[in-house]
Amino acid sequence: MKKSPVLVVKERFQSKDKLVEAVQKLATEDLWLDRVNGEKGLARVTNKKLVHLHDTLTDAKARFGSRAKLISAILELNKRVKDQGYEKLLGSYPLPRLLDLHASAARAAKKAPAASAKPKPAKADKPAKAAAPKASAEKAAKPASEAKPKKAAPKKAKA
Repeated sequence: MKKSPVLVVKERFQSKDKLVEAVQKLATEDLWLDRVNGEKGLARVTNKKLVHLHDTLTDAKARFGSRAKLISAILELNKRVKDQGYEKLLGSYPLPRLLDLHASAARAAKKAPAASAKPKPAKADKPAKAAAPKASAEKAAKPASEAKPKKAAPKKAKA
């Protein structure tokens, strides 16, 4: 059974205040774009979101160290290193979105060499299929005298 966010906070950080402090320590300008409401702050964010944010920040810091390195890794995986516009666009994205983009680019990069290494199978000569389906061929074969005439719809009188 999955633990509730309150239990996760109590097990890992002992209180929500300590979790907020841990997130604020990790949320430096190197990793995170500050888009938090200044009046409310991180203390008003839910436990689930704070735990997810902490996990995301620690993962990004451990693997890449900064947003700039993460963005350059995405550019290299997409083979768009010289694309300044795309780099600027990525710079405006939040950290979780950048991590998702990196994961999808890494999956695509793994599939690309595997797909190019497999030879394409030669197409077998198949006989051409009949252009008309069976039902329409049967209708076309019936003589016009056997077909039922369509009844005209009754006209409605105007009042």
